[in-house]
Parts: sequence; C-alpha cells; structure tokens
Amino acid sequence: MSTFWDRWARFYDLAERSNRRVNRAAAVRVGSLILPGARVLDCAAGTGEFSLAAAGRASSVLCTDLSLPMLDRARRKAEKRGLTNIRFARRDVTALSDPGGSFDVVIAANVLHLLPEPEKAVRELWRVAAPGGRLILPTYLQGRAGAAYGAMIKIYQGVGFHYEHAFTPETYRQFLEGLELAPVTVEVIPGRVPEGIALLEKPL
Repeated sequence: MSTFWDRWARFYDLAERSNRRVNRAAAVRVGSLILPGARVLDCAAGTGEFSLAAAGRASSVLCTDLSLPMLDRARRKAEKRGLTNIRFARRDVTALSDPGGSFDVVIAANVLHLLPEPEKAVRELWRVAAPGGRLILPTYLQGRAGAAYGAMIKIYQGVGFHYEHAFTPETYRQFLEGLELAPVTVEVIPGRVPEGIALLEKPL
C-alpha cells in the first residue's frame, strides 16, 4: 500500500527548498562531523542529502529509508554525482536488521519529530553504533519555527503530513539526555524552520 512518503517522494526536494538555507547548512555541518574512513548508516534518509554529504569523508555509506520511491531518488542523485561508496536498502529506523556496533557513524535526520515514540528509534540507532562512534541526529525544531511556517504546515497537513513533536532546542536536548546514553550537544542552525543537530559519542 502506498504511504504518504511514497506519494510525496517526487515532490520532496521541491518542498525542501522552502527551508533551503537551513537544509544546506545542516547537510554541510553533518558532512564535517563524519569520522574519516567511517562506515556510515543513514536512516530515514529520504532522497539522500545527508548520505551524499557523508560520502565525501566516509569509506562507505548505507542509505536507508522505508520508502522505496525515496530511495530511488537518492540512488539517482548518487549516480549523477558519480559516487560509488553509497549502497541503498530499505530499513525501519525503529527495528534495524543490522548487528550491534556495525557502524562508526549513524545518522537519522529530520525523522524523530515525526515518530510517536522517538526514544525507540534513538535506542535502536545507538545499538548499531560502534564503540567510539558517533550518533548524529539533526531534527527540525518546530517549536522555534516562525509564523510563515504555520501557514506552510497547513498546506502540508492538507496532503497528509503530520508531526508528533514540536521540539525546541531545550526540549530536544532534555529528551535525549533523558535516555541516559551519553552526553548530548545540540547545535542550532537558525532559519525559517531551525534545525537542531544533536551529537552523541559512544564510549569505547
């Protein structure tokens, strides 16, 4: 059965332009946080912008999403850029099939605010991160969005989009700290819809 994200895949990149400056800055920043030579897992990758950003420093990137149409668009982007160190696979961010400690860097961008129980996803992402590795969680901070976003979100909701959490920088940090996994830093990229880039490092 077609999901909202399957139907939305062809419009996703166009919609992302409404918050273009934040999205570009977030991808660049995440790219800079990739450990050189890392094995990277990108979950809920959509059309792959964070996977593409990671590919420049990583030895390998596994770009994953539940939506196959999203992954098809991500694959085309990678091919257009001549990237050969990215693979693509369908994954559920809350129930990964990968063994524990499989990846040096794990990314899940702009998905936690969509989940009714985001803590389940974070714990699963943490499980597959290797000791000494990094968990990078960029997430839109709807709780800090401007008035223009209110009008935009009504349009999105009209076609079936909804989110579960309107994080602010403070509530996002508190949520992650409450999981008691590791110290949490949250860097905020300001803009129409700000983005909080959370970083957790797994002890050796």
